[in-house]
Amino acid sequence: MGLENILGRDGFLTTTVGEVIKWAQKNSLWPMPLGISCCAIEMMAFASSRFDVARFGSEVFRMTPRQSDFLIVAGTVTYKMAWVVRKIYDQMPDPKWVMSMGVCASTGGMFRSYSVVQGIDQFLPVDIYVSGCPPRPEAVIKGLIALQDKLKNKYSPDLFNFGKDVSLTPQQEPYHSIHTFNPLRNK
Repeated sequence: MGLENILGRDGFLTTTVGEVIKWAQKNSLWPMPLGISCCAIEMMAFASSRFDVARFGSEVFRMTPRQSDFLIVAGTVTYKMAWVVRKIYDQMPDPKWVMSMGVCASTGGMFRSYSVVQGIDQFLPVDIYVSGCPPRPEAVIKGLIALQDKLKNKYSPDLFNFGKDVSLTPQQEPYHSIHTFNPLRNK
């Protein structure tokens, strides 16, 4: 019918809008770096020219959550800092993804104390865990590739989440001492 001649001469591409959106999301993740502790040095190395993360479309670290869609939490999160991490996550536009970088962010690491959150998955939905203390930049690149594969294959978050798959920010239990400080008592 001459269709093969027209296709061979002019050429065209057919796809769905959903596939184009998935392709764009996969190849343009803009990280929001949240370097809280020693893992931040390896996260900075991940963004350097030696490891060339620009190959994966994530070379531009946005220092504002309103321009980011990929939160990298690198380091130890305390209960005091959990409010800040959660606020930054809430300010990011939907859809958004989270990488927990290092054992301290993933499980609390070696810090089994009252002040350290034992894993950011208590108050954020984590998409990718990168192990190590601190993880090498190659491991962070592997985590980025794993997230891109997740986006390409089956993962399609809701366009508007409204917090339905997120738990509350953890709250530290109040500490009650036998001896309370009263400044008026000492006068």
